[in-house]
Amino acid sequence: MASLPVSVHQWQSQAARAAKTSAIVSTSAPARLTALEWSVVAMAERDRLSSIREPSRFMSALNSIFGINRPNRLANDRLEALRRIAILAWHYGWDVPKSELADFLAADFSSDQFELIQNSIGQARSARRRGIAR
Repeated sequence: MASLPVSVHQWQSQAARAAKTSAIVSTSAPARLTALEWSVVAMAERDRLSSIREPSRFMSALNSIFGINRPNRLANDRLEALRRIAILAWHYGWDVPKSELADFLAADFSSDQFELIQNSIGQARSARRRGIAR
């Protein structure tokens, strides 16, 4: 099979574009979470949606009368943002409010980490539906 001759200039521009593309792809590190962050995601599975809402004064009074304890917020704001997004992900999947996602990203997490969390929770949910223990 015959091929057309490629000039040196064309070959160099193609090589430069390929080098730029590979440099862009290779500079992005894979999304990861620490063991502590994964434990926060795992704990969020058991938390209710009410744990991320601020209770009204009426509900606070009722809770104190009947001795109902609310889960405490995490002391670290970054981990609290992770907990909130994980709770919403466990309950709603990818349908997370934009304001919560903005808070998550503002807490120095990346969108790749958000996808990692969502994919992990999705796999756990589908395994639970199939009856496979984790």
